[in-house]
Amino acid sequence: MNKNELVAAVSDKADISKSDASNAVDAVFDTITSALAGGGEVRLVGFGTFSVTKRAASKGRNPQTGEEISIPASKQPKFKAGKGLKDSVN
Repeated sequence: MNKNELVAAVSDKADISKSDASNAVDAVFDTITSALAGGGEVRLVGFGTFSVTKRAASKGRNPQTGEEISIPASKQPKFKAGKGLKDSVN
């Protein structure tokens, strides 16, 4: 499912226009992104938790030349599925 299909599904399920559904989906994504960018996490009980993890700097190798390269530290978004989501998939 892509974003357009998600908007259409939300529109049908909530019985609202596609433009209102698009605004709602965008608002949810923007809110989650803002919370994670601020260092927080988003917990949706029964669905899952969005959080940010820190990756330490490390050494790697360029696969073409074999030269050792330095990989800088970074922050990575992470999603952990909740029990309700896991149960509905299984």
